[in-house]
Amino acid sequence: MSDPTRKQAFVTPMFDLIAPRYDEFTRLFSFGMDAGWKRTAIRAATRDLMTMRDSPVQTEINVLDLAAGTGDVAVGIAREVARARVIAIDASESMIAAARVRLSARDADVADRVTPRTGDMMQLEIDDASMDVVTASYGVRNVPTAAGALREMRRVLRTGGRLVLLDFYRPEPRVWRALLLWYLRQAGNTVGWLWHREPVVYGYIASSIDHFVSWQRMSAMLVDAGFRVECVERYLGGGVARHEAIAI
Repeated sequence: MSDPTRKQAFVTPMFDLIAPRYDEFTRLFSFGMDAGWKRTAIRAATRDLMTMRDSPVQTEINVLDLAAGTGDVAVGIAREVARARVIAIDASESMIAAARVRLSARDADVADRVTPRTGDMMQLEIDDASMDVVTASYGVRNVPTAAGALREMRRVLRTGGRLVLLDFYRPEPRVWRALLLWYLRQAGNTVGWLWHREPVVYGYIASSIDHFVSWQRMSAMLVDAGFRVECVERYLGGGVARHEAIAI
């Protein structure tokens, strides 16, 4: 996790493996809190869009959801704002396949406005300043360099566009950090073994957090990348946080 040249090659195959049970795992792992965190992130992402949707000038609202997984956030945004067109990108082919199945079944009502596709957060095949909103859930922690991913997000966002990040962070208080990482490591290894006979597929989460930054450092990185941080909502003593920022 500390080697940027090898990190993505290590992480992506694991997400391919866990994709069929990923949603079930996130609910179990967070004691159901993940669903609430994502609902709040969706509301944050669509706050400005609710005023834009009645604009006679802008006929479409363009949203990019990164580390999209099976499409929770992308579908939520599309359902919240009828004029939103969402590109949902994930590095894992299996996650995108699961998102497509989801859109053809229970979320078929928004399937025409959500486009799932595989892609690299570090090198987005998206035009400059073409997005009104960018979101990323639990994804920046897993890319080779967080700073590089933030620069790409700023590149594709129009000036004034909104960025919403939801992720795990390395808590600064040592005792709480040790307790949180211990729980994540033990729980992850146990579920990884029981479900996949591969403890590392979930146990890696603790290591990835320990090699990541604090939510405070992420706020500073956003400023360096060309954003104005508007809000930081912290959960689990700073082990999880949602950043809302505006491209300037």
